[in-house]
Amino acid sequence: MSQQANPRGTFLKIADSVKRQIEDDPDMTELPSLAEVMRDHKVSRGVALRAFSVLRQEGVAEPAPGERWRVVRAGAQVDRRPLDQRIADVITADGLVVGEAFPSASALAERFGVSRPTVAKALEKLETAGVLAGGGQGKVRRVRALPIREERS
Repeated sequence: MSQQANPRGTFLKIADSVKRQIEDDPDMTELPSLAEVMRDHKVSRGVALRAFSVLRQEGVAEPAPGERWRVVRAGAQVDRRPLDQRIADVITADGLVVGEAFPSASALAERFGVSRPTVAKALEKLETAGVLAGGGQGKVRRVRALPIREERS
């Protein structure tokens, strides 16, 4: 008789497994991808998503738009702003001026720990907003305007 996993509660076992990974690795900052969870635990996307939902409810992890889910640790400061806003801060942080070359998508992907396609989407938003100009394959992107920081109350 073949062993078949009981679908009821499988997502809870996966959530516990991921929690153990987080506890065992204090440097872990993001969850494994859905594809990795599906492959490692031989479950469907829906089951993996339910496991992530449990982790979210327990305050262990949170979704990050355009990125992998982040590990939430008590007392840790995490910049939860959208990626395009964090990338816009590069202008100020690196002391760039209007007309100066902006870092490449590859450099930004490495700097922020995300994929190049994710960075490309954020850069498109900045181009649409008029903060960056140029870009495209093989073209250097340049600072077009300094980003305006919104004050939060």
